[in-house]
Amino acid sequence: MLWNIIVLLVIGLVAGFIARAVIPGSQKLSIVATIVLGIIGSLVGNLLGSLISGNGFELGTAGWIGSIVGAIIVLGVYVAVTGRKSVRR
Repeated sequence: MLWNIIVLLVIGLVAGFIARAVIPGSQKLSIVATIVLGIIGSLVGNLLGSLISGNGFELGTAGWIGSIVGAIIVLGVYVAVTGRKSVRR
């Protein structure tokens, strides 16, 4: 049980950092927000993988690549929704 949580956090952290490196611009996210981004991205990657394969939704089927692709999609949506904030002088 504890091992699964540690693996989930590590995959979330790595996928979140890679997604932040791929998406251009500066995303001011903390380490915790990056881990959450990676975990949500992993779920999105699992969902997309199950839709493509047609086998139904199963947790853990996406792997590293699916987690990274899902995190990139989630971060892209996040950046698009929040937009660029203007600087007032």
